[in-house]
Amino acid sequence: MKICCRRRTIRKIAFFVAAALMFVNVPSVSYATSSTRQEIADKENEKGELENQRDANQQELNGLRGEQNSLKRQMTELNEQLTAISDHLAELEQQISDKEQEIVETTQALEEAKEKETWQYDCMEKRIQYAYERGQDSLLEAFFSWDSFARFLNLSTYTESIAEADDDMLDQIIENREFIESEEERLRQEKEELDYLKVETEAEKSRVVGLISQASNRMADYADQISEAEAEARAYEANIKKLEEDLEYLNKKLQQEIAMSQRAANATWRDISDITFADGDLRLLANLIYCEAGGEPYEGKLAVGAVVINRVLSSVYPDTVLGVIYQRKQFSPVGSGRLELALTNNKANADCYRAAEEAMSGMSNVGNCVYFRTPIDGLTGISIGGHIFY
Repeated sequence: MKICCRRRTIRKIAFFVAAALMFVNVPSVSYATSSTRQEIADKENEKGELENQRDANQQELNGLRGEQNSLKRQMTELNEQLTAISDHLAELEQQISDKEQEIVETTQALEEAKEKETWQYDCMEKRIQYAYERGQDSLLEAFFSWDSFARFLNLSTYTESIAEADDDMLDQIIENREFIESEEERLRQEKEELDYLKVETEAEKSRVVGLISQASNRMADYADQISEAEAEARAYEANIKKLEEDLEYLNKKLQQEIAMSQRAANATWRDISDITFADGDLRLLANLIYCEAGGEPYEGKLAVGAVVINRVLSSVYPDTVLGVIYQRKQFSPVGSGRLELALTNNKANADCYRAAEEAMSGMSNVGNCVYFRTPIDGLTGISIGGHIFY
């Protein structure tokens, strides 16, 4: 249907309102689509979060590597201790072996000394027994049988010297046996001390081996954690690189959209009276308004409808409501499926329909703005509800 003269008049009034707004530094045309700006902002935020996570991961990785290096130093010290303990243990085992051999030799010498002492006792007993058995008569007989008294005296002296020699030898044998016994006792005590030291050293060796095993297990754990952290670091770098590539693409796209926005600002604008609306346009626009500004005040709903109609009027956008709304990557509810769901259930309320009707009649509270979005830093425009229109 054709729009009536009343609507043409309203459109002219709106045009002068928009012109007045231009003098208060409100842009009439955007320099990029809201979806591209949002994508860039989202990508920048995602990149910042990934960089923070990457930095945290790097700190964790540095900590793990520091712990690993500390464990390596600890392992080196423990291995050095283990080597020293093993060497000391080998020395103790050699000393114990030597002591055992000395004890064997000393025990053997002691047995020989005891046997010699026993033999010496036996010899003395036999000589004493012989002397008593011969008696005094044998002595007198021996005295008178000798050729002279001198020879008798020599015999007596010889007998006495033999007895003294026996006594001296017996004393030496007893002294030697006692010395050997004391040496044997000393060697046994020293062996006991060495055995005790060996037990202590083996316990220390076992302790160090246990510490090495624990450190080795911890090093294996750290190696696994470092491997996982390095894999995460590579993933962060890959994701950041991908985001940087996406941002480069989006910035190029933004430049293209800026050029398109400038074209729109300089392009021909049709009058509202030249627009023919289809039967389903009111329902379509009302439900888009519901999806984009359902929770906004009425002024926000009207502003969204005006942006759509402004695009229909601009020669750089499609010339129908259907074409504008379904233009690729322009309105997020289209891409997400929310608009189709709203249309299926006709979610638009009375205010949404009223805003759509007034926008289609040429009414605009945002001048010639053709974009809107949630506020971001650096973006200026007409603020209505939770949106900036520009």
